[in-house]
Amino acid sequence: MTLSRRALLATATASALLPRHLAAQTAQFDAALDRARGLEQLHSLIILQNGEVQIAERLRGPALDRPANIKSVSKTIVATLTGIAIDKGVIADVTATIANLAPDLLPRSADPRAADITVEDLVTLRAGLERTSGPNYGQWVSSPNWVADALGRPIIAEPGTTMLYSTGSTHILGAVLARATGKTLLTLAREWLGAPLRIDIPAWTRDRQGFYLGGNEMALSPRAMARFGDMIRKGGTWNGTRVVSQSWIDRSFVPVTRSPWSGLGYGYGWFIGKASGHAYALARGYGGQIIAVVPDLALSIAITSDPTRPARSGGYFGELQRLIEQDIISELV
Repeated sequence: MTLSRRALLATATASALLPRHLAAQTAQFDAALDRARGLEQLHSLIILQNGEVQIAERLRGPALDRPANIKSVSKTIVATLTGIAIDKGVIADVTATIANLAPDLLPRSADPRAADITVEDLVTLRAGLERTSGPNYGQWVSSPNWVADALGRPIIAEPGTTMLYSTGSTHILGAVLARATGKTLLTLAREWLGAPLRIDIPAWTRDRQGFYLGGNEMALSPRAMARFGDMIRKGGTWNGTRVVSQSWIDRSFVPVTRSPWSGLGYGYGWFIGKASGHAYALARGYGGQIIAVVPDLALSIAITSDPTRPARSGGYFGELQRLIEQDIISELV
């Protein structure tokens, strides 16, 4: 992106007007900003440290306060709503099964073992059901009943053992939450996250049965993404209001399985990595949508990218991982 002479002068003037300690802090992220500006898929980058904005850059795409499709970052949102449901006692704990919470969702064609799939199996993507993502996604969303289709698929791994990345598993979880609470996933997201964080959560895709798609297609502005991440980084509170328990966040950041593609660990809806001795948690969506938190460095990061182009671990997502690990985390060590 080429900046005009006027924009360059404005940037220089603004930097000169910053207090010396803030200018020095922001300078720590120059390498990250340089890398971001060289990535043509990247739309925006926000970096918060100790809750203060260090970088808030829109390179292309929607403005920082306009909704962007966060793709599978939605899975992390649904996982957080699951934790809140447990905090509120709507769901007893992660060992609750589909048969306990929403037996009517089970189709007659389902393997009998599907009834015993737990909330933990779903939130950690270890349901054992054949995947609906990847090459199976188009067929799945073309089916007349997304929940029944996902639950009716063959069990190809013992539930609770192997990570099988599947939007169908998170969609089942979203439907279970809706059944358990008597509210739609949209209502839960707005009441439990939107209201306390003061962020807008627009309606998104629903299936023919009225269940909002759990695990894909939600929209949040980059600023809302950063605020959500910072709430998680702060242990689940925002402006003195408890949003989700510290205990849920602690459990979410413990890897119970591992991605076969990126090699990152995976907990309760978060990918888990480590750079320069510092653990970080990552919400990741197709195309390069990211929320990252590094608790011991007080960092929260939001990245949006072109949602129509892939971001594979060996390609663009790898570049984003290097940006986070090398240009942000390592620069602070």
